[in-house]
Amino acid sequence: MAISYNRLWKLLIDKNMTKTDLKNVTGMNSATLANMGKDKYVSMRLIDKICEELSCDVNDIVEHIADENVESEEKE
Repeated sequence: MAISYNRLWKLLIDKNMTKTDLKNVTGMNSATLANMGKDKYVSMRLIDKICEELSCDVNDIVEHIADENVESEEKE
């Protein structure tokens, strides 16, 4: 199971914001932003802060991607 922040990056484009703008308004550090760029897990506190600052919902910024192996095992 994995997550993707592609929805967040698209939302930033729609809001004419850069990743640096996001970093500044949320107070996150550069390492956390880099981790998000690699689709690594971040704290729910940060997700909440992003949603608050961008006036959006969690589903607008994070996508759950099912593991293909789990899906194929369930079908058997």
